[in-house]
Amino acid sequence: MISVGILTVSDRVSQGAAVDKSGPTLKDLVESKLGGTVVVQEVVPDDVGEIQARISRWADEKRADLILTTGGTGFGVRDVTPEAVAPILDKNAPGLSTAMLVASLSITPMAALSRPICGVRKNSIIVTLPGSTKGSVENLQALLPVLPHALELCRGEPGAGEQTHRRMQAASGHHDCGHHHEAKTKTHHQHHHHHHHHHQGRALDQQMLSLDTPVALRPRESPFPMIGFDEALSIVLQHAQRLPAEKRRVDVDLSGYYLAEDVHAKEPVPGYRASIVDGYAVIASDGVGEFPVVSGLLAGPGSGPELELTPGKIARVTTGAPVPKGATAVIMVEYTTVVSASDDGKIEHVVRINKAAHEGQDIREIGSDISMGERILRKGEQITPIGGEIGAMASVGVSEMSVFRKPIVSILSTGNELVQHDSMEPLRYGQIRDTNRPSLRMAIESCGYQVVDLGIAPDSPEELAAVVRTGLERSDVLVTTGGVSMGELDLLKPVLLNKIGARIHFGRVALRPGKPTTFATVTSQDAAPPKLIFSLPGNPVSALVTFYLFVLPSLKKLSGSTDPCLPKILVTLPERVRLDSRPEFQRAHVSASYDSTGMKLVAYTTGGQRSSRVMSMKSANALLILPAAADSAAFLEPGTNVEAYLLGPLDTAPSRSPGTHGLS
Repeated sequence: MISVGILTVSDRVSQGAAVDKSGPTLKDLVESKLGGTVVVQEVVPDDVGEIQARISRWADEKRADLILTTGGTGFGVRDVTPEAVAPILDKNAPGLSTAMLVASLSITPMAALSRPICGVRKNSIIVTLPGSTKGSVENLQALLPVLPHALELCRGEPGAGEQTHRRMQAASGHHDCGHHHEAKTKTHHQHHHHHHHHHQGRALDQQMLSLDTPVALRPRESPFPMIGFDEALSIVLQHAQRLPAEKRRVDVDLSGYYLAEDVHAKEPVPGYRASIVDGYAVIASDGVGEFPVVSGLLAGPGSGPELELTPGKIARVTTGAPVPKGATAVIMVEYTTVVSASDDGKIEHVVRINKAAHEGQDIREIGSDISMGERILRKGEQITPIGGEIGAMASVGVSEMSVFRKPIVSILSTGNELVQHDSMEPLRYGQIRDTNRPSLRMAIESCGYQVVDLGIAPDSPEELAAVVRTGLERSDVLVTTGGVSMGELDLLKPVLLNKIGARIHFGRVALRPGKPTTFATVTSQDAAPPKLIFSLPGNPVSALVTFYLFVLPSLKKLSGSTDPCLPKILVTLPERVRLDSRPEFQRAHVSASYDSTGMKLVAYTTGGQRSSRVMSMKSANALLILPAAADSAAFLEPGTNVEAYLLGPLDTAPSRSPGTHGLS
């Protein structure tokens, strides 16, 4: 266990005039990324004596392995933390200070105004961090790759640190070059997504992901820190910037677009006084009785206004037709009786009105549905395939609309073992059909986005880089599958970093399926939004699941959606479900079931959930959101309610026997 003390140095926080944000954030980072336990956490003013007293006691008496201070390292008059810490150190550690400064300077030139000092007192490592939450996190992240090794060395145990040292040597591609390689950082893939203008910290990445490193000297574990699903999704959505607006004709191909401006009615609806029913236009004050029918007042443009209805007369009208001038109501045909008509029955002469009408009855007045200039749709609303939005625009004479552009998506499969899915040639030993491109293409196009199919790229850095560049030129989002794990030919991450100049924001996510999911961006020289790159695992289930978890929300956000996440529902498990060591998204078929208690949504898993078993996606319309197994629970019992992401429409079905749904 690594014991940690965190000291917040701030006059304002100690006086209660400000809230300590850096201290709690550092505690979370220490626990989640370093596996440490914070044994003491305090706040002191910017006072040399108080700073020295706390650090000395924590090092000498509490024997904390690591002591972090936050605050007081700048140029301010009251910034005295370095001056307080320097005299009580047994050894200086300028390499740690340099690592922090290098990392920060790659993000902002203002880092030059920080004065960090690091060192050792007895067996404790002391690190002084900036007072800002962002700065303190970035600086500590820069040290995370080397701190475990440094802490082992400081404990002074026999042979301490040798295994860590060897692992880092292998990872960096050096046989023995002292400790200077340990300052190469991998941590820019972590929390720096909290601001927009960070730059790729590439020291570790270009060493650890070098295309020239022999396979035996490559890292045996991924150099990318494992991050949680929620954190990964937030990184994706932060970098998915809405695309520019464009003018488009109001037509059926507007489905799925988000409006870039409010829509106002150019015309009133209706534009004339219209009958709501089939019947007779009347003057309401005439009441009941027998009335002659005025001929020539037929439905259609221009038929009503020429003639004016006078008291004591009525006119036949149809639903939606203009009512003649002078009419104040319409009587339904059901409340009338024909008194006399022509011999052939085509012309009514006299009709009896059996029920008196009230003023305005069954007449739609001009503008009563939509008034002239009324806002009918708001900026940001989506034009859905249900048809209501385009109907509203069409009804008021709007023929052209400003909408946010939809992203174009290119898809690429990688791997020498892949052959076209519809190849007529028999498969040779070791070959597999490329199922990812047809699956992803159908999923992307059914969601309303245009696809550029880049085909299959071989496992060659040069050819792979060329195809990736083509995809980035032709699309806003590039989705690749395969080549992101730890094999000798898994080239995508090093190619993206070293040949494309991409910024890799994460390379591993704690989820099943889809752990090696990688997300990167490429920023162009102009002010255009960055291009997004999703390098998904090669297993077909992992590829489809991570498409829905990460890619689809990004496409919706690029399109202008303010709520791009998949819809969540609460479902009931009718069968026992085993939990994995990682949070898992199990494929399931959800249907509405009815019993004596009413309706509930029941979720049957789709059989074996292995990531290569594409049959587990067949008939799936939901992803169950399952927690990681805990010591106290390795299963979820029947009747448990869990959340699920909805992927497709629900159906209504009778209860099925547990364990049979979706199996073939």
